[in-house]
Amino acid sequence: MSIPCYPDFVPLSLDQKGLLHPRLSLTADGVSEFTFSGLYLFRNRYRYRVSRNGINGGFIISGVQQAEGGSKKFFMTPCEAPPRDVLESLFQTHDYWKNISETVLALSRGQLEEWGIAAGEDRNNFDYLYLRSSLAELPGKKYHKKKNLINQFLHAYTHEQKPLTRDLVPQAMEILDRWRQDKGSDGDYWAAREALEQFDSLALKGYIYFADGKPAGYCLGESIAKGKMFAIHFEKGIDHYRGIYQFMNQSFASALPRFFVYINREQDLGDEGLRQAKMTYRPSDFVKKYSGYKETA
Repeated sequence: MSIPCYPDFVPLSLDQKGLLHPRLSLTADGVSEFTFSGLYLFRNRYRYRVSRNGINGGFIISGVQQAEGGSKKFFMTPCEAPPRDVLESLFQTHDYWKNISETVLALSRGQLEEWGIAAGEDRNNFDYLYLRSSLAELPGKKYHKKKNLINQFLHAYTHEQKPLTRDLVPQAMEILDRWRQDKGSDGDYWAAREALEQFDSLALKGYIYFADGKPAGYCLGESIAKGKMFAIHFEKGIDHYRGIYQFMNQSFASALPRFFVYINREQDLGDEGLRQAKMTYRPSDFVKKYSGYKETA
């Protein structure tokens, strides 16, 4: 399906990958949402629609965010800020501008202020960045508890790590189904399931982990930020295997090629428990994101 120029939008679809992926792969900030798979797998949750910006090959993504107070319509511009007339038009039909990257904001902040558009940090959507080497080595006393859990796992079970291939997807599905059962809710189950079903088409990479010969966990993600980062989109484990998540975290980082400087473990979405868990791994930095609003007189 072709992508029309703004103001026309069409639903996001798999056959648009050839148009969207090359341009998205050139974005340098490492915003985890700004990959084709990141958009495609959550297209139903956010009702994503796409339009061409029409300047330098950029795109506009329109979506809907469900919240307790009702739904909010937003737009995203992964590659660049649209011109003033397009922004004015977008703010007439959308509540806010979501996931503005630092690069896009730096290039347009002065103009945005002149146009009455205010941009502020969206801490709940900051991506957590970790040095790949730190997650692989867990150096120093600050990772003592993590290393203890890994050692408990290693002593309790025989273990194996394998690259996730099409042949191993059924075992990964077993893990995902058990994860949903133990969790008692869907969470991101349907997006994670489709990621496995479309494993080849989306060119995702990952590893699957076995404990005592049984499927115990898997990680799945992709290269972003021009190959500088690896974003982990899905990490699912069976809690019965104590220490499985800590083991996967270290093993996955150790197995990644060394040219990946950072591992992007995505955002916490304002979940305090998840935020605390992510902070215990001592992030080295964040991929900051901003939200933009049209100021009213």
